[in-house]
Amino acid sequence: MQRGEIGSYEIMTTGDEQVRAFVPLPLPPKPALVLDGALQQTLESALLALGRLDGVSTLLPDQTLFLYTYVRKEAVLSSQIEGTQSSLSDLLLFELEEAPGVPLDDVVEVSNYVAALEHGLRRLVEGFPLSNRLLREIHGVLLSGGRGSDKMPGEFRRSQNWIGGTRPGNASFVPPPHRAVPDCMAALERFLHASEDGLPLLLRAGLAHVQFETIHPFLDGNGRVGRLLVTLLLCHAGVLREPLLYLSLYFKQHRDRYYDLLDYVRHSGDWEAWLAFFLEGVALTATGAVIAAQQIAQMFQDNHKRIEKTGRRAGSAVRVHEALKARPVLHLSEVCRRTTLSFPTAARAMELLVQQGIVREITGKGRNRLFVYDQYLAILNEGTETP
Repeated sequence: MQRGEIGSYEIMTTGDEQVRAFVPLPLPPKPALVLDGALQQTLESALLALGRLDGVSTLLPDQTLFLYTYVRKEAVLSSQIEGTQSSLSDLLLFELEEAPGVPLDDVVEVSNYVAALEHGLRRLVEGFPLSNRLLREIHGVLLSGGRGSDKMPGEFRRSQNWIGGTRPGNASFVPPPHRAVPDCMAALERFLHASEDGLPLLLRAGLAHVQFETIHPFLDGNGRVGRLLVTLLLCHAGVLREPLLYLSLYFKQHRDRYYDLLDYVRHSGDWEAWLAFFLEGVALTATGAVIAAQQIAQMFQDNHKRIEKTGRRAGSAVRVHEALKARPVLHLSEVCRRTTLSFPTAARAMELLVQQGIVREITGKGRNRLFVYDQYLAILNEGTETP
């Protein structure tokens, strides 16, 4: 539905030029959303896919194994949208303090994203409400080091920002003036917790994402926090028991369409067009996560059977395999710590896994050798490859 612009412009002066800053109207949209046949069907497909995703714990013997690396995949993808070049392997190596040749700012930025997500989820589990205070906390962790650490971490901006261009005067979009940010964000917080409007939660999440990106309340990191908001909202409402839905891969693959629709909604008020795109992304992303979990579960099972067939050395090799399931990039000293095996025993077990084609040594060192669970990373690396 074409509602016209979803906000108003405020003329402001920056430097020697006047610019038009866009101040969005509070949500929900008026007139109300039109859930016609096609959009209703897309919503139902997305909800069905989310239900399957929420049951993914039945596919894995230990869901935390999947969550550990899947969360990191999301961190890589979300940061890549903002221009980083780090890969999933780079991040895992960084966490082992073994990241030669990796741009430090890039990998720190990705690592901070993991910490910010984990902080937000931990606070929700503790009973803290999904609120502007929590978003500021998450932002503070996100920008705690590396690029952006000088951009007011944990605080709403107190100056004008813009999107595209070199200054507000030639920008493609100018968000609200900083003095309007607190009121805009307070209205968004009320919308997140509203119940009287009867909106399905997935539609609320889709609307909230656009509103957050339009307000652009921080000097840096808005895209990453805006993408996290969707997952946090679903977990907070209990739609997902674990943080398994991440839309960054979908947004990365359809980047131009994503940004075009954000602008289109602001100018036309056609929220339904955006929601059709958003819900399709939820369905595709949730289905992709389920498929990945199924592939990983089957791979773990197949590899375990191969190890068991190797005879008397299988016991130690199974323990090393378990360590690699938890952390798919490891050096032998860390394997010893995780398995309590002696160094010679761990080395022999790892060599057996290499011979079976399950893992690969990547450093060529005689000492401090690094081993990668290639099959596992290959499944998770989809979409994270850097040019």
